[in-house]
Amino acid sequence: MTLKEWFAMQHELDSYIEREHELQGEDLFEKKLLALLVEIGELANETRCFKFWSKKPPAPREDILEEFVDGIHFILSLGLELEFSDREISLVSQEANENLDRSFLKVFRLAGDFRQSKSAKDYEELFRQYMVLGQTLGFQLDEVQEAYKKKNEVNFKRQQEGY
Repeated sequence: MTLKEWFAMQHELDSYIEREHELQGEDLFEKKLLALLVEIGELANETRCFKFWSKKPPAPREDILEEFVDGIHFILSLGLELEFSDREISLVSQEANENLDRSFLKVFRLAGDFRQSKSAKDYEELFRQYMVLGQTLGFQLDEVQEAYKKKNEVNFKRQQEGY
């Protein structure tokens, strides 16, 4: 599965949502960015990496993966919003942060940078570092792609059922 295929799948879902909710032509950048930040927070919450006060273990791996791909949906949607879907972005990196807390904080910071600049450069760095976060969580690109496809189908079904 290529990045272009991811963007195509996301475009189909976004178009459906915009039609169903009569949002065609609206600037949804801020809403999509806020949704991404919420998803990153939910992902961090599932990992429990920052909860130094708790002995409770992280959520099951499959739950963490699902939260991770929720973030990918919004990153792709933001790329579509600013017409960055034709860019070549390397999603595979040798970089993997050992410290999960720092990796999350870096992604949050990059999302803020991107909000201010709306630049392709900052978008690519945000996407790349989000994928590094996934690698730090132990996810392989092929399993992320498969999980994205499954969640995309779930999201379509939810929309069709009046979510």
